[in-house]
Amino acid sequence: MSLNSFNLNNNVALITGCGTGLGQGMAVGLARAGCDIVGINRSEPTDTIRKVEALGHRFLDLRADLGGAGRVADIVGLAVAEFGRIDILVNNAGIIRRHDAIDFSEQDWDEVMDINIKTVFFLSQAVARQFIAQGTGGKIINIASMLSYQGGIRVPSYTAAKSGILGITRLMANEWAGHGINVNAIAPGYMVTNNTQALRADEQRSQEILERIPAARWGTPEDLMGPVVFLASKASDYVNGHTLAVDGGWLAR
Repeated sequence: MSLNSFNLNNNVALITGCGTGLGQGMAVGLARAGCDIVGINRSEPTDTIRKVEALGHRFLDLRADLGGAGRVADIVGLAVAEFGRIDILVNNAGIIRRHDAIDFSEQDWDEVMDINIKTVFFLSQAVARQFIAQGTGGKIINIASMLSYQGGIRVPSYTAAKSGILGITRLMANEWAGHGINVNAIAPGYMVTNNTQALRADEQRSQEILERIPAARWGTPEDLMGPVVFLASKASDYVNGHTLAVDGGWLAR
């Protein structure tokens, strides 16, 4: 084992939802390790493009509404047409809806489930087929959550989807490890993102959260750079079906 095991020079990483926040942090982390980036977003990720290109790497900007799996084949085809291959997939895009379970609507259920679990599976399937065709294996990294382990409150569809991420990560690892494909997940703790803005704005709730985190702070996008590079690199070649909590110790409390 050497630091070369973490080297991702000449790799191509496809990452969804990388315009801001955790997705941007992971895209920049992968670029620092040597990757060219294919970003899948609804709008132009201007700041992320600038940061990746400043590191001397290419960024292919693709637009898609991931609320349906219809464009999955197009996304993979465009990425391969541009770079000739895909080596890494990071399924980061996700949304959240907050309402009491007693009042939760079917629309809010379906929108969250479509983006947070359905498209994750079908994009992983399409990329795994590309990995198999390439014959060189690859890495799939799903983004789970503390709510992959806990129930939470007022986020029923998000909890269901993120619990599902933990499960399908294991299933895909079971089926695809024989092709040299590693499927793992990262479960971020309480992070400074758009999804947690309402929580952080609630002074009482924010303080309750901080009091339970042994690290005594909210996480940042930079905290995911090391974990995503590890799971994308040869250093993790014997890690399969694992969900890595990056939570400041939240689950240990």
